[in-house]
Amino acid sequence: MAVLVIRNDAGGVATLTLNRPDALNALNLALFLELRSHIEDIRSDIDGVGCVVLRGAGRSFCAGNDLKSIQVGEEPPNPTFQADTIDMLEALPQPVIAEVRGHCYTGGLELALGCDLLVASDTAKFSDTHGKWGMTPRWGMSQRLPRRIGYLKAKEMSYTARVYSGTDAVAIGLANQCVPDDELEIVVASMAADIVATSWHSLRGNKMLYNKGQDYTFREGMAFEMAESPGRGSDIEERLKTFQKG
Repeated sequence: MAVLVIRNDAGGVATLTLNRPDALNALNLALFLELRSHIEDIRSDIDGVGCVVLRGAGRSFCAGNDLKSIQVGEEPPNPTFQADTIDMLEALPQPVIAEVRGHCYTGGLELALGCDLLVASDTAKFSDTHGKWGMTPRWGMSQRLPRRIGYLKAKEMSYTARVYSGTDAVAIGLANQCVPDDELEIVVASMAADIVATSWHSLRGNKMLYNKGQDYTFREGMAFEMAESPGRGSDIEERLKTFQKG
């Protein structure tokens, strides 16, 4: 049986590759089950993994939910299984980078929105096609997309099912960068290396503060930061020595 999500670890970075290239990495239940298993493993490996990269094999990140699976009546273990899996991805203590080339449609876009950062190639194509197929979101699109790009642009994406390029994605705040396709892996690897070179204590603390802080008003968020910030890590003295040497 083919492995549908491949994990590779190097230098504190765990790379998860969606591995259904012939189907443009469309999301079926078997793929989601493997993805969740990897997420659970990474969640508990805070000493071995400092950053995660999520990518797709072949020419696309992910074409979305597998419509053929829907047609044959494939059912998840529970109605919120896919949404819960994306929630788990978003809640990982480590920063997650989405490495996007080619299609990033609907369910694939919802998966990418569960990542902290997004680097797109100049072949990337982003779209919310729920309306094209007579569907509505159930995996978090109506909540994550407007938080990422604003309600006005999110409504435009969902109401029109238009396709947005990697350059468009940067312009509307959906992606951090758009780079030539042959440079995508290099740019993402460099970003991941920069991330894991910083304090992993700080990475986990900053991600927690950002993710939980968005649920509050500004004043409530400030109070939350003061009360819940993890403060100094055990590596501070060693890092300060490096600063002093410089």
